[in-house]
Amino acid sequence: MPNLDLFKSFVGRLIPQANTMNATGAPAYGLSPKAQLAQIAMTGCMNGTFYAQAQDQLKSVLKLSQEVDPQWLAHLALVARKKGHMKDVPALLVACLAVRDTALAERLFPQVIDNPRMLRTFVQILRSGATGRKSFGSAPRRWVRQWLENRSLGQLLNASVGNQPSLADIVKMVHPKPTSPEREAFYGWLLGKAYRSEHLPGCVQSLLDWREGASGELPETAFDLLTDRELPTSAWASIARRAGWQWTRMNLATLQRHGVFEDQVMVELVAARLRDPDLIAKARVFPYQLLIAWLSAGCDLPLALQDALQDALEISVQNVPSFEGRVVVCPDASGSMHCSVTGKRGRASSAVRCLDVSALIAAAVLRRNPSARVIPFKEDVVDLVLNPRDSIATNAQRLASIPFGGTDCSAPLRALNRESARADLVIFVSDNESWMDPKRGVGTATMQEWELFRKRNPQARLACIDLTPNKTSQTTSREDILNIGGFSDQVFDLLGEFAAGRMQGDHWERSIEIEGTRLMTAA
Repeated sequence: MPNLDLFKSFVGRLIPQANTMNATGAPAYGLSPKAQLAQIAMTGCMNGTFYAQAQDQLKSVLKLSQEVDPQWLAHLALVARKKGHMKDVPALLVACLAVRDTALAERLFPQVIDNPRMLRTFVQILRSGATGRKSFGSAPRRWVRQWLENRSLGQLLNASVGNQPSLADIVKMVHPKPTSPEREAFYGWLLGKAYRSEHLPGCVQSLLDWREGASGELPETAFDLLTDRELPTSAWASIARRAGWQWTRMNLATLQRHGVFEDQVMVELVAARLRDPDLIAKARVFPYQLLIAWLSAGCDLPLALQDALQDALEISVQNVPSFEGRVVVCPDASGSMHCSVTGKRGRASSAVRCLDVSALIAAAVLRRNPSARVIPFKEDVVDLVLNPRDSIATNAQRLASIPFGGTDCSAPLRALNRESARADLVIFVSDNESWMDPKRGVGTATMQEWELFRKRNPQARLACIDLTPNKTSQTTSREDILNIGGFSDQVFDLLGEFAAGRMQGDHWERSIEIEGTRLMTAA
C-alpha cells in the first residue's frame, strides 16, 4: 500500500510546484521576464527598498531588457510613463533601446522624455555608461538637440531649473545650433558666455530686471527661479494665482507660512483649483500623493483647503470600478510595508509608505463597493471594521495605523476558508514577501488556500497587486489569477477588466502590449 502521507489525493486543480524562493527565503513563483520587467517599471524608482538594493534593480532592468523583444520594451516604457506616471525606469528603458534598436528608440524618445526632469534623467543615465554605451552617441545627441529645438525660449528658461545634470550641462554636451539670434543669446547667457544683450529673449530680460530691482512685477517664469529669495506676501499671492495644480499641492504649507491664506479670496481660488477634475487628470497625480497632502495639511490649513484635498482624493480614484458580486480586499500591514513606497533616498526618502498606498487602495475599493469586506493581515488577519460611508481618507488613515508584524499572505484566504465564505473577487495589496505561512505540501500556502477557496467559489478571481519591485509572487498567473504591480490609478482600470473576465492568459503582459500599441499609434 502506498504511503498516504506522500500520495494523498487532492480534489480540484493540481497546485503548481513553487519554483523559486522570495527575498525572505520562502517558497514562491518566479515571474516571467516580461512580468518581472513590468513589475520594476511600474513600481521601481531606482532606490533601495526593504528587500532590494538600488543596484540590484538596475542590474535586473539591464538583464531583463535583453530578454524581451524591443517592441514590447518600447510598449512598456510608454505605458510606465503615460499610464503608470513613472520617471526613472521609463527613461532607463529608452536608454536601453538606444543600444538595441536606435530607430525604435528615436520614435519613442519624444513620447517618454516629455519634460525637463525626464530629459535630465535620460542624459544622466546615458553619460553614466550603465547601459553599455561608451559615449553619448550621435543619435542620442540628435534627439536631445531636437528636444531643445522643439521648446520655446520660455520653456527652456523654465527647464534651467534643476541639476545633475543642469540644462547648461546638457547644452554643452549636445552643442545645439542656434536657429535665431534670440536663441543664440539665450545659450550664451545660460552658459555664462558672451552674448548680444539686444537679442536676449524677453523672458530672460524680465527675470534679470526683476532680480536687479529694475522691475517690481513678477516675471512669467518657473517659480523656482523666483522663490530663492525673500518675497512679500503679495508676491507669494501672485505666484499662487498663476501656479499649476501640482505646484499648488506641493506648496500649500509654504503658501500658508507666507500668509497667502489669510485672504479668503485666495483660499477659495486655491480650493477650486485643487478639486478641479480636469486639472487633477492633467497633473498625473498619484492618489496616494493626495492622501499624504491631506494628512500633512494639519489643522493650521484652512478647513476649505482640507476639504478640497479630500474632494481631490475622491476624484482621483473615481475610476475605481464597481464590481459585480462579492468582493474581499486584503491590505498587507506587515513590517516591510512600512518601507517608503519610492525606496530609500536618505533625507529625500518619501514619507509615503507602502502601507499607506495599500490602505488607500483598500479604502477606495470599499468606497465604490460598500458591501466589500476589508481584511487587513500581517502574521494573521487583523480584526478591523470600517464604515463604507466614511471618506476614503478616513478609512485609509485607520488602515495605515495598524501596528506592523510578520507576513503571512495566506492568512486572509485561510480565514475565509475557515468560515466557508463566498466571494467572486479577492484583491491582495502587498509586497508579496510572505514568510510566516505554514510550510506543507507543494506550492505556496497562498495557492493551497486559493484552491480550497475555489472549490466553493469556482468562478472566483484573485488579483494580487504588488507595490514593490519584485521577481516573485505567492501565486502563479493564470485565467483566474492576476499578478500586477503599480500604484497609479491605472491599476483600477486593469482590476475592472480582470474582474469582468476581459483579461485572459498572460493578463498583465498582454495589456501592456495592447495599451503600448495604442499609445504609439496615437502619437
